[in-house]
Amino acid sequence: MHPFREAVEARDTAAIEAMLADNVVFTSPVAFKPYPGKAVTSAILRAVLRVFEDFEYVREIAGPDGRDHALVFTATVNGKQVDGCDFLHFDADGRIDDFMVMVRPLSGAQALAEAMAAEFPRITEEALGG
Repeated sequence: MHPFREAVEARDTAAIEAMLADNVVFTSPVAFKPYPGKAVTSAILRAVLRVFEDFEYVREIAGPDGRDHALVFTATVNGKQVDGCDFLHFDADGRIDDFMVMVRPLSGAQALAEAMAAEFPRITEEALGG
């Protein structure tokens, strides 16, 4: 099992953050522009842990060089089923420098967008060190 998967399933936010490169770029399934930086990515991931219910990784796919991983998951957000995938790229130091999430179906993506919008004031405060 990949260490990132272990950290997420254990809800170990310190371990998750330790795996992020300072220059990580997070690409959300429900926002147009990517979010650059460890502080905002960490805050977003903490919010995701708050809004996802019944979260479970169901499959891992790794690239041959070990620097690319796809972690397929299921979850519920406000009663809507979400199926998705975390696409992770690791830099030469073994830290995540690119983190892209995709989700389906549309009803699940909409529920996720609404839940994350409600979290965004807290995300912003945490990312700015408040």
